[in-house]
Amino acid sequence: MHPSTGFDIETLSPHDIPSLHDLLTVFGEAFDEVATYASARPARAYLERLLASDTFLALVARKNGEVVAGLAAYELHKFEQERSEIYIYDLAVAEAHRREGIATALIERLKAMAQQRGAYVIYVQADLGDTPAIELYSKLGVREDVLHFDIEVPMA
Repeated sequence: MHPSTGFDIETLSPHDIPSLHDLLTVFGEAFDEVATYASARPARAYLERLLASDTFLALVARKNGEVVAGLAAYELHKFEQERSEIYIYDLAVAEAHRREGIATALIERLKAMAQQRGAYVIYVQADLGDTPAIELYSKLGVREDVLHFDIEVPMA
């Protein structure tokens, strides 16, 4: 454990499936979507392939060995230039561990990873009304107001 922060940040690898399951539990509880994150978890082989992928990034923060926060992100390779951008898909901190700088530390670690990969930007969306997320992201980046559309894919 890092003595000045009280937590450690780790990058998950294909050997870290139990930690990924712990992170899914944190996400489900933090987002009040336990069923979404627990009821149909992928098979081990799927998660190993995901964690081995060059385009998926998963970080966890641990306190006393327990996963208390983390993020899942995707690297998107661009076509207009030889560069990429990183999209933070999910980021959450367990309620008992909020306001300790963990989310900021996760993003700082992701920034270092993005720089190593040659990414030029990290972006994330926050839902209207999610004041803590909006405050965090406003502190770290420039806000853009955009519209988001979900386009349904018909079931085969």
